[in-house]
Amino acid sequence: MSKPYTCIVVDDEVLGRELIASHLAHLPQLELVASCASAIEASRVLEEQAVNLMFLDIEMPVMKGTDFYQGLARPPAVIFTTAYRDYAVEGFELEAVDYLVKPIVFARFFKAVQRFLAQTGATEIAAPLNGSPAPADDLFIRVDRKNIRLRREDILYVRGMKDYLEVHTHSQRHILKSTLGGFAEKLGPGFLRIHRSYLVNQAHISAVTRNDVEIGDIELPISDAYREALLSTLGTR
Repeated sequence: MSKPYTCIVVDDEVLGRELIASHLAHLPQLELVASCASAIEASRVLEEQAVNLMFLDIEMPVMKGTDFYQGLARPPAVIFTTAYRDYAVEGFELEAVDYLVKPIVFARFFKAVQRFLAQTGATEIAAPLNGSPAPADDLFIRVDRKNIRLRREDILYVRGMKDYLEVHTHSQRHILKSTLGGFAEKLGPGFLRIHRSYLVNQAHISAVTRNDVEIGDIELPISDAYREALLSTLGTR
């Protein structure tokens, strides 16, 4: 494979930067050279080294991502990220490669990267490093003799109960027969083991302490066996 394209992530939220970094870790075509918490930080990086692609959050304090990008003399290609769909038109007016709405699932992220590589004329668009195909946005789970379609991004957390699982979304709870480890492999990147009985969607984590993970008003325990790896992944050690 040819030399990877350099990229930076610009987002004032730690979890936002960490999620994109975890997605990038599966793609050999892109090399993350900097993770920036503000437009000011990013401007310094762009002055010091060549960057091919920037993942840029729109809604940031001090300076919006779109305003920052418009002011660059030689801007790299950009993929805008935001929690608000309302900015889509503005993003595409700036000739963005793509526009990703948070929480960003890997399949949608992978599609944006493919679009960037296609625009650069890259002849090889490789699969993730683990050799498995990029996970689809949807998956099917077997519940009460039915195969139910479920969007990965809608899953908040999964609770293991011996040979059964509770899959929790904002509005529903599904019970199916499976092991937590096996289901984690099916879900793919973006889901973190925090306890022998709990798996959480990283994109929905609102707060973390040494003892629990918060998803909105829900508190889930962190066990000693998974604490260090979890806090390290989230950058909260």
